[in-house]
Amino acid sequence: MKKEISSHQSVHGLKPDCLSFTEVLAQSFAVIAPTTIPASNIGLIFALSGNGTWLSFLIGLVGLLFVSININQFASRSASPGSLYSYITKGLGPMAGVICGWSLVLAYLLTGMSVLCGFANFSGMLIGHLGIHPSSITLLAIGAGISWYAAYKDIQLSATAMLLMEGVSILLIAILCIIIWAHKGFMLDMSQLTLQGATPGSVATGLVLVMFAFSGFESATSLGDEAKKPLKTIPRAVIGSTMLAGLFYIATTYIVVLGFSSTGVSITQTEEPLGFLSQQAGVGWLGQLVGVGALFSFFACILGSINPAARVFFLMARHGLFHSSLGTAHSSNKTPHVAVTMCSLIMFFVPAVMSLFHIKLFESMGYLGAICSYGFLTVYILISIAAPVYLYKIRKLRRRDVVFSVLAIGFMIIPVLGSVGIPGSTLFPVPDAPYDLFPYLFLFYLFVTCGWFTIKRLRSPNLVVGMRQGIEEIHARYSDRKIP
Repeated sequence: MKKEISSHQSVHGLKPDCLSFTEVLAQSFAVIAPTTIPASNIGLIFALSGNGTWLSFLIGLVGLLFVSININQFASRSASPGSLYSYITKGLGPMAGVICGWSLVLAYLLTGMSVLCGFANFSGMLIGHLGIHPSSITLLAIGAGISWYAAYKDIQLSATAMLLMEGVSILLIAILCIIIWAHKGFMLDMSQLTLQGATPGSVATGLVLVMFAFSGFESATSLGDEAKKPLKTIPRAVIGSTMLAGLFYIATTYIVVLGFSSTGVSITQTEEPLGFLSQQAGVGWLGQLVGVGALFSFFACILGSINPAARVFFLMARHGLFHSSLGTAHSSNKTPHVAVTMCSLIMFFVPAVMSLFHIKLFESMGYLGAICSYGFLTVYILISIAAPVYLYKIRKLRRRDVVFSVLAIGFMIIPVLGSVGIPGSTLFPVPDAPYDLFPYLFLFYLFVTCGWFTIKRLRSPNLVVGMRQGIEEIHARYSDRKIP
Protein backbone atom coordinates (compact mmCIF):
# COMPACT_ATOMS: atom_id res chain seq x y z
CA MET A 1 0.00 0.00 0.00
CA LYS A 2 1.11 3.53 -0.56
CA LYS A 3 2.29 5.57 2.35
CA GLU A 4 -0.08 8.32 3.46
CA ILE A 5 1.12 11.56 1.99
CA SER A 6 1.87 14.31 4.48
CA SER A 7 -0.23 17.03 2.89
CA HIS A 8 -3.52 17.23 1.09
CA GLN A 9 -5.61 19.89 -0.57
CA SER A 10 -9.10 20.83 0.55
CA VAL A 11 -11.57 20.52 -2.30
CA HIS A 12 -14.05 22.44 -0.13
CA GLY A 13 -12.06 25.68 0.15
CA LEU A 14 -11.01 25.19 3.79
CA LYS A 15 -7.48 25.73 5.10
CA PRO A 16 -5.65 22.46 4.39
CA ASP A 17 -2.96 20.60 6.29
CA CYS A 18 -2.64 23.15 9.11
CA LEU A 19 -3.57 21.41 12.38
CA SER A 20 -1.19 19.18 14.35
CA PHE A 21 -2.30 16.17 16.38
CA THR A 22 -2.33 18.28 19.56
CA GLU A 23 -4.56 20.89 17.93
CA VAL A 24 -6.92 18.23 16.57
CA LEU A 25 -7.08 16.65 20.05
CA ALA A 26 -7.85 20.11 21.44
CA GLN A 27 -10.98 20.27 19.25
CA SER A 28 -12.44 17.09 20.75
CA PHE A 29 -11.32 18.03 24.25
CA ALA A 30 -12.83 21.49 23.98
CA VAL A 31 -16.31 20.16 23.14
CA ILE A 32 -16.04 17.58 25.93
CA ALA A 33 -14.94 20.44 28.23
CA PRO A 34 -14.03 18.06 31.09
CA THR A 35 -13.29 20.84 33.57
CA THR A 36 -16.89 22.09 33.52
CA ILE A 37 -18.16 18.88 35.16
CA PRO A 38 -16.28 19.05 38.50
CA ALA A 39 -16.36 22.86 38.47
CA SER A 40 -20.10 23.26 37.92
CA ASN A 41 -22.19 20.33 36.66
CA ILE A 42 -21.28 17.46 38.98
CA GLY A 43 -24.29 18.18 41.22
CA LEU A 44 -26.69 17.57 38.31
CA ILE A 45 -25.25 14.09 37.73
CA PHE A 46 -24.96 13.25 41.44
CA ALA A 47 -28.65 14.11 41.85
CA LEU A 48 -29.42 11.23 39.48
CA SER A 49 -26.69 8.65 40.22
CA GLY A 50 -25.80 9.38 43.85
CA ASN A 51 -22.81 7.37 45.07
CA GLY A 52 -22.82 5.55 41.74
CA THR A 53 -21.77 8.70 39.85
CA TRP A 54 -18.21 7.45 39.34
CA LEU A 55 -19.63 4.15 38.03
CA SER A 56 -21.83 6.02 35.55
CA PHE A 57 -18.68 7.68 34.22
CA LEU A 58 -16.83 4.36 34.04
CA ILE A 59 -19.66 2.72 32.09
CA GLY A 60 -19.82 5.73 29.81
CA LEU A 61 -16.06 5.53 29.21
CA VAL A 62 -16.13 1.84 28.32
CA GLY A 63 -19.15 2.23 26.04
CA LEU A 64 -17.69 5.20 24.19
CA LEU A 65 -14.37 3.42 23.68
CA PHE A 66 -16.29 0.80 21.72
CA VAL A 67 -18.04 3.60 19.80
CA SER A 68 -14.62 5.14 19.11
CA ILE A 69 -13.41 1.89 17.58
CA ASN A 70 -16.39 1.92 15.21
CA ILE A 71 -15.84 5.58 14.30
CA ASN A 72 -12.20 4.87 13.54
CA GLN A 73 -13.13 2.20 11.00
CA PHE A 74 -14.13 5.17 8.86
CA ALA A 75 -11.72 7.82 10.21
CA SER A 76 -8.71 5.65 9.37
CA ARG A 77 -9.90 5.37 5.75
CA SER A 78 -11.29 8.82 4.85
CA ALA A 79 -11.67 12.36 6.17
CA SER A 80 -13.89 15.35 5.44
CA PRO A 81 -15.60 18.32 7.17
CA GLY A 82 -18.80 16.26 7.43
CA SER A 83 -17.84 14.36 10.58
CA LEU A 84 -19.99 11.27 11.15
CA TYR A 85 -22.59 12.48 8.62
CA SER A 86 -20.33 11.47 5.73
CA TYR A 87 -19.41 8.15 7.41
CA ILE A 88 -22.97 7.07 8.11
CA THR A 89 -24.11 8.11 4.63
CA LYS A 90 -21.34 5.91 3.23
CA GLY A 91 -22.29 2.95 5.44
CA LEU A 92 -26.09 3.11 5.64
CA GLY A 93 -27.25 5.39 2.85
CA PRO A 94 -28.68 8.91 2.45
CA MET A 95 -31.66 8.67 4.86
CA ALA A 96 -29.48 7.43 7.73
CA GLY A 97 -26.94 10.09 6.80
CA VAL A 98 -29.55 12.84 6.98
CA ILE A 99 -30.77 11.55 10.38
CA CYS A 100 -27.16 11.65 11.51
CA GLY A 101 -26.59 15.11 10.08
CA TRP A 102 -29.65 16.63 11.73
CA SER A 103 -28.87 14.80 15.00
CA LEU A 104 -25.31 16.10 14.95
CA VAL A 105 -26.19 19.73 14.29
CA LEU A 106 -28.84 19.58 17.03
CA ALA A 107 -26.38 17.95 19.43
CA TYR A 108 -23.55 20.40 18.75
CA LEU A 109 -25.82 23.44 18.82
CA LEU A 110 -27.51 22.41 22.07
CA THR A 111 -24.14 21.57 23.59
CA GLY A 112 -23.01 25.07 22.72
CA MET A 113 -26.22 26.56 24.12
CA SER A 114 -25.96 24.58 27.35
CA VAL A 115 -22.35 25.57 27.89
CA LEU A 116 -23.11 29.17 26.91
CA CYS A 117 -25.67 29.17 29.74
CA GLY A 118 -22.96 27.77 32.00
CA PHE A 119 -20.58 30.51 30.84
CA ALA A 120 -23.14 33.23 31.56
CA ASN A 121 -24.10 31.71 34.92
CA PHE A 122 -20.53 31.16 36.06
CA SER A 123 -19.22 34.52 34.83
CA GLY A 124 -22.20 36.24 36.45
CA MET A 125 -21.29 34.70 39.81
CA LEU A 126 -17.61 35.61 39.47
CA ILE A 127 -18.30 39.20 38.40
CA GLY A 128 -20.97 39.44 41.09
CA HIS A 129 -18.25 39.14 43.73
CA LEU A 130 -16.95 42.48 42.41
CA GLY A 131 -20.37 44.10 42.77
CA ILE A 132 -21.04 44.04 39.03
CA HIS A 133 -24.29 42.42 37.92
CA PRO A 134 -24.75 42.41 34.11
CA SER A 135 -27.89 40.89 32.62
CA SER A 136 -27.95 37.26 31.53
CA ILE A 137 -28.54 38.27 27.90
CA THR A 138 -25.47 40.54 27.96
CA LEU A 139 -23.28 37.68 29.19
CA LEU A 140 -24.78 35.29 26.64
CA ALA A 141 -24.04 37.79 23.87
CA ILE A 142 -20.42 38.22 25.03
CA GLY A 143 -19.78 34.47 25.10
CA ALA A 144 -21.39 33.85 21.72
CA GLY A 145 -19.80 36.91 20.11
CA ILE A 146 -16.21 36.15 21.08
CA SER A 147 -16.63 32.50 20.10
CA TRP A 148 -18.07 33.54 16.73
CA TYR A 149 -15.07 35.75 16.00
CA ALA A 150 -12.51 33.02 16.73
CA ALA A 151 -14.40 30.43 14.67
CA TYR A 152 -14.96 32.93 11.83
CA LYS A 153 -11.38 34.18 11.71
CA ASP A 154 -9.11 31.12 11.70
CA ILE A 155 -9.32 27.43 12.63
CA GLN A 156 -5.74 27.54 13.96
CA LEU A 157 -6.65 30.47 16.21
CA SER A 158 -9.61 28.42 17.45
CA ALA A 159 -7.50 25.32 18.08
CA THR A 160 -4.71 27.19 19.88
CA ALA A 161 -7.16 29.08 22.07
CA MET A 162 -9.03 25.90 22.99
CA LEU A 163 -5.80 24.04 23.77
CA LEU A 164 -4.45 26.74 26.09
CA MET A 165 -7.72 27.37 27.91
CA GLU A 166 -8.58 23.71 28.51
CA GLY A 167 -5.00 22.75 29.41
CA VAL A 168 -4.64 25.41 32.11
CA SER A 169 -8.06 24.58 33.55
CA ILE A 170 -7.31 20.85 33.80
CA LEU A 171 -3.98 21.49 35.52
CA LEU A 172 -5.55 23.82 38.11
CA ILE A 173 -8.37 21.37 38.88
CA ALA A 174 -5.94 18.46 39.19
CA ILE A 175 -3.85 20.40 41.73
CA LEU A 176 -6.94 21.45 43.70
CA CYS A 177 -8.34 17.90 43.76
CA ILE A 178 -5.07 16.55 45.17
CA ILE A 179 -5.20 19.21 47.89
CA ILE A 180 -8.85 18.37 48.68
CA TRP A 181 -8.05 14.65 48.93
CA ALA A 182 -5.02 15.40 51.11
CA HIS A 183 -7.27 17.52 53.35
CA LYS A 184 -9.40 14.38 53.77
CA GLY A 185 -6.31 12.36 54.65
CA PHE A 186 -6.33 10.47 51.34
CA MET A 187 -9.13 8.38 52.83
CA LEU A 188 -11.16 5.81 50.92
CA ASP A 189 -14.85 6.66 50.56
CA MET A 190 -16.52 3.33 51.20
CA SER A 191 -19.99 4.76 50.55
CA GLN A 192 -18.91 5.40 46.95
CA LEU A 193 -16.86 2.24 46.52
CA THR A 194 -19.75 0.08 47.81
CA LEU A 195 -22.34 2.13 45.84
CA GLN A 196 -24.31 2.88 49.00
CA GLY A 197 -27.84 3.95 48.10
CA ALA A 198 -27.22 3.63 44.36
CA THR A 199 -29.38 1.41 42.15
CA PRO A 200 -28.89 0.13 38.59
CA GLY A 201 -31.68 2.47 37.55
CA SER A 202 -30.05 5.53 39.11
CA VAL A 203 -26.70 4.70 37.55
CA ALA A 204 -28.40 4.23 34.15
CA THR A 205 -30.36 7.48 34.50
CA GLY A 206 -27.16 9.35 35.31
CA LEU A 207 -25.68 8.01 32.08
CA VAL A 208 -27.85 10.46 30.13
CA LEU A 209 -25.92 13.43 31.52
CA VAL A 210 -22.70 11.41 31.41
CA MET A 211 -23.21 11.14 27.65
CA PHE A 212 -23.49 14.92 27.63
CA ALA A 213 -20.24 15.12 29.62
CA PHE A 214 -18.43 13.03 26.97
CA SER A 215 -20.31 14.44 24.01
CA GLY A 216 -18.16 15.87 21.28
CA PHE A 217 -15.27 13.44 21.61
CA GLU A 218 -15.83 12.62 17.94
CA SER A 219 -15.81 16.28 16.82
CA ALA A 220 -12.19 15.98 15.64
CA THR A 221 -13.62 14.09 12.66
CA SER A 222 -15.00 17.40 11.36
CA LEU A 223 -11.42 18.62 10.75
CA GLY A 224 -10.73 16.15 7.95
CA ASP A 225 -9.68 18.86 5.48
CA GLU A 226 -7.65 20.87 7.99
CA ALA A 227 -5.73 18.22 9.96
CA LYS A 228 -2.20 17.14 9.10
CA LYS A 229 -2.08 13.42 8.23
CA PRO A 230 -5.83 13.12 9.01
CA LEU A 231 -6.00 9.33 8.74
CA LYS A 232 -3.60 9.12 11.69
CA THR A 233 -4.23 12.21 13.78
CA ILE A 234 -8.03 12.06 13.80
CA PRO A 235 -8.40 8.41 14.97
CA ARG A 236 -5.82 9.03 17.69
CA ALA A 237 -7.64 12.17 18.81
CA VAL A 238 -10.98 10.33 18.98
CA ILE A 239 -9.59 7.54 21.18
CA GLY A 240 -7.25 9.80 23.15
CA SER A 241 -9.85 12.39 24.09
CA THR A 242 -12.23 9.68 25.30
CA MET A 243 -9.63 7.98 27.48
CA LEU A 244 -8.20 11.17 28.97
CA ALA A 245 -11.61 12.69 29.70
CA GLY A 246 -12.95 9.46 31.21
CA LEU A 247 -10.04 9.03 33.61
CA PHE A 248 -10.25 12.71 34.57
CA TYR A 249 -13.99 12.41 35.25
CA ILE A 250 -13.71 9.28 37.39
CA ALA A 251 -10.89 10.68 39.54
CA THR A 252 -12.35 14.16 40.05
CA THR A 253 -15.88 12.85 40.67
CA TYR A 254 -14.65 10.53 43.39
CA ILE A 255 -12.68 13.30 45.11
CA VAL A 256 -15.39 15.98 44.85
CA VAL A 257 -18.11 13.68 46.21
CA LEU A 258 -15.73 12.62 49.01
CA GLY A 259 -14.96 16.26 49.73
CA PHE A 260 -18.65 17.04 50.35
CA SER A 261 -19.06 14.17 52.83
CA SER A 262 -19.50 15.35 56.44
CA THR A 263 -19.78 19.01 55.40
CA GLY A 264 -23.54 19.20 55.87
CA VAL A 265 -23.82 20.88 52.46
CA SER A 266 -25.54 19.17 49.54
CA ILE A 267 -23.50 18.91 46.36
CA THR A 268 -26.74 19.00 44.35
CA GLN A 269 -27.49 22.51 45.60
CA THR A 270 -23.97 23.90 45.04
CA GLU A 271 -23.30 25.70 41.78
CA GLU A 272 -19.57 26.16 42.55
CA PRO A 273 -18.54 22.84 44.15
CA LEU A 274 -14.81 23.31 43.72
CA GLY A 275 -15.02 26.87 45.06
CA PHE A 276 -16.74 25.57 48.19
CA LEU A 277 -14.26 22.73 48.68
CA SER A 278 -11.27 25.02 48.20
CA GLN A 279 -12.58 27.14 51.09
CA GLN A 280 -12.94 24.01 53.20
CA ALA A 281 -9.33 23.04 52.41
CA GLY A 282 -8.04 26.54 53.20
CA VAL A 283 -7.01 27.39 49.62
CA GLY A 284 -9.83 29.67 48.60
CA TRP A 285 -7.50 31.58 46.28
CA LEU A 286 -6.91 28.42 44.28
CA GLY A 287 -10.67 27.89 44.04
CA GLN A 288 -10.97 31.36 42.54
CA LEU A 289 -8.28 30.53 39.98
CA VAL A 290 -10.11 27.31 39.14
CA GLY A 291 -13.28 29.35 38.71
CA VAL A 292 -11.57 31.60 36.18
CA GLY A 293 -10.11 28.53 34.45
CA ALA A 294 -13.54 26.89 34.31
CA LEU A 295 -14.92 30.09 32.78
CA PHE A 296 -12.36 29.80 29.98
CA SER A 297 -13.25 26.12 29.62
CA PHE A 298 -16.90 27.04 29.09
CA PHE A 299 -15.78 29.48 26.41
CA ALA A 300 -13.57 26.84 24.76
CA CYS A 301 -16.53 24.46 24.61
CA ILE A 302 -18.77 27.08 22.98
CA LEU A 303 -16.09 27.66 20.36
CA GLY A 304 -15.51 23.92 20.02
CA SER A 305 -19.22 23.33 19.40
CA ILE A 306 -19.49 26.02 16.72
CA ASN A 307 -16.63 24.52 14.68
CA PRO A 308 -18.10 21.02 14.03
CA ALA A 309 -21.73 22.22 13.79
CA ALA A 310 -20.74 24.71 11.12
CA ARG A 311 -18.75 22.11 9.19
CA VAL A 312 -21.60 19.58 9.18
CA PHE A 313 -23.95 22.30 7.88
CA PHE A 314 -21.22 23.26 5.39
CA LEU A 315 -20.88 19.79 3.85
CA MET A 316 -24.62 19.06 3.88
CA ALA A 317 -25.19 22.36 2.07
CA ARG A 318 -22.62 21.37 -0.55
CA HIS A 319 -24.64 18.19 -1.06
CA GLY A 320 -27.77 20.25 -1.76
CA LEU A 321 -29.49 19.73 1.60
CA PHE A 322 -29.34 23.39 2.67
CA HIS A 323 -29.01 26.74 0.94
CA SER A 324 -25.81 26.90 -1.08
CA SER A 325 -24.52 29.92 0.88
CA LEU A 326 -23.94 27.68 3.89
CA GLY A 327 -21.53 25.65 1.78
CA THR A 328 -19.21 28.54 0.94
CA ALA A 329 -15.79 29.14 2.51
CA HIS A 330 -14.30 32.55 3.27
CA SER A 331 -11.84 33.51 0.52
CA SER A 332 -9.03 34.54 2.89
CA ASN A 333 -9.89 32.98 6.27
CA LYS A 334 -10.64 29.58 4.70
CA THR A 335 -13.45 28.99 7.21
CA PRO A 336 -17.16 28.14 6.60
CA HIS A 337 -17.99 31.70 7.63
CA VAL A 338 -21.70 31.74 6.75
CA ALA A 339 -22.37 28.49 8.61
CA VAL A 340 -20.27 29.72 11.55
CA THR A 341 -22.30 32.92 11.75
CA MET A 342 -25.63 31.09 11.57
CA CYS A 343 -24.62 28.59 14.28
CA SER A 344 -23.41 31.39 16.55
CA LEU A 345 -26.68 33.29 16.20
CA ILE A 346 -28.76 30.17 16.94
CA MET A 347 -26.61 29.39 19.98
CA PHE A 348 -27.26 32.86 21.35
CA PHE A 349 -30.92 33.18 20.39
CA VAL A 350 -32.37 30.09 22.11
CA PRO A 351 -30.81 30.64 25.59
CA ALA A 352 -31.67 34.35 25.32
CA VAL A 353 -35.35 33.50 24.74
CA MET A 354 -35.28 31.03 27.64
CA SER A 355 -33.82 33.77 29.82
CA LEU A 356 -36.60 36.16 28.78
CA PHE A 357 -39.08 33.54 29.99
CA HIS A 358 -37.32 33.60 33.38
CA ILE A 359 -35.83 30.12 33.12
CA LYS A 360 -32.71 30.13 35.28
CA LEU A 361 -29.41 29.69 33.47
CA PHE A 362 -28.50 26.69 35.66
CA GLU A 363 -31.81 25.00 34.77
CA SER A 364 -31.43 25.84 31.07
CA MET A 365 -27.99 24.27 31.14
CA GLY A 366 -29.45 20.99 32.44
CA TYR A 367 -32.42 20.96 30.05
CA LEU A 368 -30.37 21.69 26.92
CA GLY A 369 -27.68 19.23 27.98
CA ALA A 370 -30.19 16.43 28.45
CA ILE A 371 -31.84 17.00 25.05
CA CYS A 372 -28.53 17.18 23.17
CA SER A 373 -27.59 13.78 24.61
CA TYR A 374 -30.28 12.14 22.45
CA GLY A 375 -28.68 13.55 19.32
CA PHE A 376 -25.30 12.13 20.27
CA LEU A 377 -26.78 8.77 21.33
CA THR A 378 -28.58 8.48 17.99
CA VAL A 379 -25.38 9.19 16.09
CA TYR A 380 -23.28 6.82 18.20
CA ILE A 381 -25.76 3.99 17.66
CA LEU A 382 -25.94 4.69 13.92
CA ILE A 383 -22.15 4.77 13.50
CA SER A 384 -21.87 1.49 15.41
CA ILE A 385 -24.36 -0.10 13.00
CA ALA A 386 -22.75 1.52 9.95
CA ALA A 387 -19.20 0.32 10.73
CA PRO A 388 -19.71 -3.45 10.19
CA VAL A 389 -22.01 -2.79 7.21
CA TYR A 390 -19.31 -0.63 5.63
CA LEU A 391 -16.58 -3.17 6.37
CA TYR A 392 -18.72 -5.92 4.84
CA LYS A 393 -19.16 -3.85 1.67
CA ILE A 394 -15.40 -3.40 1.26
CA ARG A 395 -14.73 -7.04 2.28
CA LYS A 396 -12.82 -6.13 5.45
CA LEU A 397 -15.30 -7.38 8.05
CA ARG A 398 -13.89 -9.51 10.87
CA ARG A 399 -15.64 -11.25 13.73
CA ARG A 400 -14.24 -8.84 16.30
CA ASP A 401 -15.68 -5.91 14.33
CA VAL A 402 -19.16 -7.34 14.83
CA VAL A 403 -18.42 -7.81 18.54
CA PHE A 404 -17.29 -4.19 18.91
CA SER A 405 -20.44 -3.04 17.12
CA VAL A 406 -22.77 -5.09 19.34
CA LEU A 407 -20.99 -3.98 22.53
CA ALA A 408 -21.12 -0.31 21.53
CA ILE A 409 -24.84 -0.49 20.75
CA GLY A 410 -25.50 -2.38 23.99
CA PHE A 411 -23.75 0.26 26.08
CA MET A 412 -25.60 3.08 24.31
CA ILE A 413 -28.96 1.39 24.94
CA ILE A 414 -28.41 1.75 28.71
CA PRO A 415 -28.65 5.58 28.77
CA VAL A 416 -31.50 5.39 26.24
CA LEU A 417 -33.51 3.22 28.65
CA GLY A 418 -32.43 5.40 31.53
CA SER A 419 -33.66 8.54 29.81
CA VAL A 420 -36.99 7.18 28.54
CA GLY A 421 -37.79 4.85 31.44
CA ILE A 422 -40.17 1.93 31.60
CA PRO A 423 -43.55 2.59 33.30
CA GLY A 424 -43.78 0.60 36.53
CA SER A 425 -40.12 -0.42 36.41
CA THR A 426 -37.90 0.07 39.44
CA LEU A 427 -34.77 -0.56 37.36
CA PHE A 428 -35.55 2.08 34.73
CA PRO A 429 -38.16 4.43 36.24
CA VAL A 430 -39.71 7.16 34.11
CA PRO A 431 -37.75 10.41 34.73
CA ASP A 432 -39.37 13.35 36.48
CA ALA A 433 -40.86 16.21 34.48
CA PRO A 434 -39.76 17.90 32.30
CA TYR A 435 -37.04 15.33 31.53
CA ASP A 436 -39.70 12.71 30.74
CA LEU A 437 -40.82 14.78 27.72
CA PHE A 438 -37.40 15.35 26.18
CA PRO A 439 -37.06 11.97 24.37
CA TYR A 440 -40.39 12.55 22.64
CA LEU A 441 -39.43 16.08 21.63
CA PHE A 442 -36.32 14.64 20.02
CA LEU A 443 -38.33 11.96 18.19
CA PHE A 444 -40.67 14.66 16.91
CA TYR A 445 -37.63 16.60 15.69
CA LEU A 446 -36.40 13.53 13.78
CA PHE A 447 -39.88 12.94 12.34
CA VAL A 448 -40.02 16.52 11.01
CA THR A 449 -36.50 16.47 9.58
CA CYS A 450 -36.98 13.07 7.92
CA GLY A 451 -40.25 14.31 6.45
CA TRP A 452 -38.45 17.40 5.18
CA PHE A 453 -35.81 15.23 3.48
CA THR A 454 -38.44 12.95 1.93
CA ILE A 455 -40.26 15.91 0.41
CA LYS A 456 -36.98 17.44 -0.75
CA ARG A 457 -35.83 14.26 -2.51
CA LEU A 458 -39.24 13.89 -4.21
CA ARG A 459 -38.95 17.42 -5.55
CA SER A 460 -35.30 16.95 -6.56
CA PRO A 461 -34.75 13.37 -7.78
CA ASN A 462 -31.04 14.06 -8.34
CA LEU A 463 -30.49 15.05 -4.69
CA VAL A 464 -29.63 11.55 -3.49
CA VAL A 465 -27.40 10.98 -6.52
CA GLY A 466 -25.49 14.16 -5.66
CA MET A 467 -25.13 13.10 -2.01
CA ARG A 468 -23.77 9.68 -2.95
CA GLN A 469 -21.40 11.19 -5.51
CA GLY A 470 -20.07 13.73 -3.01
CA ILE A 471 -19.44 11.04 -0.38
CA GLU A 472 -17.81 8.71 -2.90
CA GLU A 473 -15.47 11.48 -4.06
CA ILE A 474 -14.36 12.04 -0.46
CA HIS A 475 -13.60 8.34 0.07
CA ALA A 476 -11.93 8.01 -3.33
CA ARG A 477 -9.36 10.67 -2.37
CA TYR A 478 -8.06 8.38 0.37
CA SER A 479 -8.59 4.99 -1.27
CA ASP A 480 -4.87 4.43 -1.94
CA ARG A 481 -3.62 5.63 1.44
CA LYS A 482 -2.26 3.43 4.16
CA ILE A 483 -4.51 2.64 7.10
CA PRO A 484 -2.55 3.34 10.28
